[in-house]
Amino acid sequence: MKWQGRRQSDNIEDRRNQSAGGAGRGGGGFRVPIGRGRGGGLSIGGIVVLLIISWVLGINPLTLLSGGDIDLGGDTQQTSAPGSSAPPANDEMTQFVRTVLADTEDTWSGIFQAAGETYREPVLVTFSGQTSSACGMASVATGPFYCPGDQKVYLDMDFFRQLQQQFGASGDFAQAYVIAHEVGHHVQNLTGILPKFNQARRSMSEADANRMSVRVELQADCFAGIWGRFTDQKGILESGDLEEALNAAHQIGDDTLQKRSQGYVVPDSFNHGTSAQRMRWFKQGFDSGRVSACNTFELPYEQL
Repeated sequence: MKWQGRRQSDNIEDRRNQSAGGAGRGGGGFRVPIGRGRGGGLSIGGIVVLLIISWVLGINPLTLLSGGDIDLGGDTQQTSAPGSSAPPANDEMTQFVRTVLADTEDTWSGIFQAAGETYREPVLVTFSGQTSSACGMASVATGPFYCPGDQKVYLDMDFFRQLQQQFGASGDFAQAYVIAHEVGHHVQNLTGILPKFNQARRSMSEADANRMSVRVELQADCFAGIWGRFTDQKGILESGDLEEALNAAHQIGDDTLQKRSQGYVVPDSFNHGTSAQRMRWFKQGFDSGRVSACNTFELPYEQL
């Protein structure tokens, strides 16, 4: 992946030299037709997709179309790390993260602009050990995650070492896929999908909530694939990069993780999708470049 020398995002909050503050509640980890990109496409949200999502979750579709306030129902509590945020370090890994984040900003800003909307860029928090978020304590054990309460992505960059050494997913494009997946959750938050899911699952059984969570996570994988396609069109990807991302998606599938940790799988406990599903939906976004192709809510669960 030819990332050196490209624009770097300023939406970085470096907490690696800070101690953690108090915890909030809620959250989720990586394990956690809007348009056709620059130049045109479907309107933001995609009317057909929104209607299907509304039907599945029992939501008034006008809520998703209106862009109204998001009600998290008290599931999050705003917190902040103590002290002022220092400027991001300038080590190579920080430069890489800032560059990938900038590319996601360019991709989604173009898609939203084509739909007549404005993309609100998320902040990416880098930390070491643990830190606080509006969704609770973040640590390398939780994995990278997006918190809708403060619209920030949390990343302990030691996770990249874990991704390579523990999960067997090496390569810079595998690491970029992790960031793009979490940014995909931010897109879901902006379009109303993520908060409405968080609201609806309170009345679901654990099994039903897990199955709906799989749909949400696979859509974020598909959104990451869309970013990958735009990145490829810029001539940034190199031979083997796509395979790195697909291998990462495979290695963090629920079935693969459960087989590795306990020797057997419990499908009813899946909440991110199987290896095959995660690979399929990333590739779906990569091949199509269209958010309308990321409708994980339309298919029967068995066909995801």
